[in-house]
Amino acid sequence: MNKRILFLLLAISFNSQVMLSQSVQSDPDARMLAAARTIIDNAPSCALISLDEDGLSRVRAMDPFKPEDDFTIWFGTNSYSAKVQQIKSKPNVSLYYLDSDNTGYVIIQGKAEIVDDPELKSKYWKEEWKDFYPDYPDAYSLIKVQPEWLEVISEKDEILGDPKTWKAPRYSFKTD
Repeated sequence: MNKRILFLLLAISFNSQVMLSQSVQSDPDARMLAAARTIIDNAPSCALISLDEDGLSRVRAMDPFKPEDDFTIWFGTNSYSAKVQQIKSKPNVSLYYLDSDNTGYVIIQGKAEIVDDPELKSKYWKEEWKDFYPDYPDAYSLIKVQPEWLEVISEKDEILGDPKTWKAPRYSFKTD
């Protein structure tokens, strides 16, 4: 390839990345969502918090799929687990992701639903789970969490809580 063309392509690529970076930095919501996605993508696991029949919090470590563009989160679970009945009864859940280096976190509050669509169960399946689900796909269900809001703390991105109250910055997904 001609050196001049190669230089031109590199310059265009660099300028595009700089412009994207500047637009994320100048938009606090975009900056917060980018930091949240990085934390979620790098977190080794996630805590799913549901409410039991007595209204008490039930927390368990989960192995989520990467979030969709709108931050919808999918999980696989045993169809007979307690969390399935808890979500059917009380769909409000919280998700907690701790940054891999412990310098930040993301909390997502949303509505969960149990999904038993065969195509989606196939899409959201990890082959390494086969020993946990000997009756797959029959005793395998999905949990879909549609976010309502998220909070982010990220020291690396200088997204910090209020200095007095420690309240974390919040992004609302509602468009009401």
